[in-house]
Amino acid sequence: MARYTGPVCRLCRREGDKLFLKGKRCFTEKCAIERKAYPPGEHGTGRRRRRQSEYATQLREKQKVKRIYGVGERQFRTLFERAARIKGITGENLLIQLESRLDNLVYRLGFAPSRKAARQLVRHRHVLVNGATLDIPSYQVAPGDQIAIAVDGQDMPVVREAVADRKGKDTLSWLGVDYEALSGQMLERPSRADIPLAVQEQLIVELYSK
Repeated sequence: MARYTGPVCRLCRREGDKLFLKGKRCFTEKCAIERKAYPPGEHGTGRRRRRQSEYATQLREKQKVKRIYGVGERQFRTLFERAARIKGITGENLLIQLESRLDNLVYRLGFAPSRKAARQLVRHRHVLVNGATLDIPSYQVAPGDQIAIAVDGQDMPVVREAVADRKGKDTLSWLGVDYEALSGQMLERPSRADIPLAVQEQLIVELYSK
């Protein structure tokens, strides 16, 4: 599957919103949205903002969510189709599945500064699930699963810096974490109210329902 490898700050500028793709930098004055609050490209500064069509609005919302979680189109569509088969509200089911990804959990627990860094930790076999090494970022974590940083990854600067930055801050109610042991778990599946994400998932449902 093709993955975007260019400058991620362009993605935030394209969506006109902070997607928090570069960890701590996103909270400083160096954030691209703070410095260049206009779309990327040669004509970004002079581009007139036209009123978006309904389709364009729905498409931008889908692109925003895809970019936040670092998921490709085919994988995103598969998650949507699975969400549509689950009892409940499709848009909320989609977000819950995205939040349940292993790379997202590593990020939410504070073991990595961004989802991209978390995905790299998983790929490089520095993450354990229930005591076993797992290198599949898209793995769906279930309530009760134990997530930990492997011994060979516990002294990595990226992990230590992320933990130091997150330590002392509130953890999401559906997660439990032990920063001394560098381990945590999903206590329960989150509800939509438990997911701190400013997106309109219903627009994605409307887009795929056309």
